[in-house]
Amino acid sequence: MKAIDYAKMACDTMMDSFAPEKLRPLRRFHYHQGVFLSGMEKVYLATGEEKYYNYIKQWIDFCVMPDATIQFYNRTELDDLQATRLLFEAYRKTGDERYKTIIDRHVNYIKNWKTTPEGGFWHMYDKPDQMWLDGLYMAGSVLSQYGYEFNDRECFDIMHRQMMLMWNNIRDEKTGLMYHACDFSKKMPWADPETGCSSIFWGRAIGWVALIIVDMLDFIPEDYEKRSDFINNINALLKAIARYQDANSGLWYQVVDKGGSLGNWTEASCSALFTYAINKAVRMGYLEKEYQSAADKGYKGLTDSVVIKDGKLYLHSICIGTMVGDYQFYVERPREVNDLHGMGAFLMMCEECSRSGK
Repeated sequence: MKAIDYAKMACDTMMDSFAPEKLRPLRRFHYHQGVFLSGMEKVYLATGEEKYYNYIKQWIDFCVMPDATIQFYNRTELDDLQATRLLFEAYRKTGDERYKTIIDRHVNYIKNWKTTPEGGFWHMYDKPDQMWLDGLYMAGSVLSQYGYEFNDRECFDIMHRQMMLMWNNIRDEKTGLMYHACDFSKKMPWADPETGCSSIFWGRAIGWVALIIVDMLDFIPEDYEKRSDFINNINALLKAIARYQDANSGLWYQVVDKGGSLGNWTEASCSALFTYAINKAVRMGYLEKEYQSAADKGYKGLTDSVVIKDGKLYLHSICIGTMVGDYQFYVERPREVNDLHGMGAFLMMCEECSRSGK
């Protein structure tokens, strides 16, 4: 089966299982739906099958009110702004000014987000001085595309600064991997007293960084003076990630650097995100061609692991959303089948790998 066929089957499975307004978390404009529907949008753009766009738009119009406000969201969490990226395509297709009004409003929120003394975005307003890797994806999904489509180079400067703050403060030089979070106040129980960093390299959090850096490069102009930093960082990060790929399954572990440790397990969403980013980085020339084999193994590992029954696709071993904790906390997190994190990542991976002939 071709990669795009896996993607279409995954979309169709979810559409058969959930009306758009029933996607979880219920009654919330949130990145869970945003990630999954971003993957579906890629499948729509690749296939031209309008049923996928119509499903996305039905969810958007469930959330967007006639007065260009959004019901069911918390504007003090970056997690609740990521889904804004779905409005770009809806605005392009319909010209509905409500979508542009919301995009502008949310970009303004992000530009004026609360920050650490160093200038890093708080992940949530109730978590002062904490930067989480996830936040680079949540903010970057919106600002990078806005900067490109509306000629606002300030957006690229903002995302460059956020990336470099994470790179310089949350990355471990020895492994090349990135910790899940950093508390710049060093007050949280999980924060290292010297660095403020958490202690665990959690797969999906690193996957968000890999995904958004390689995607932001689609929007950052060739003449942008700091573009090379994005390329250098994605090159270095993906090389580090590739070193921890499980040789047997082709997948990556929930706690990336502790494959084979007691309780650890290969996790689907981070494996899909890493595979996506490696494949795209090689295709775009940001990463040497020798790393294509890592993407090929990741793709095979995930497509071999899915269960297809009665025309439906089931993706197992997807970690649910999580906070910051220690090793036991991460490996004991519940796993779900067809959780939106994993299905969104799987759709992105399949669409990307289809570009390489799979």
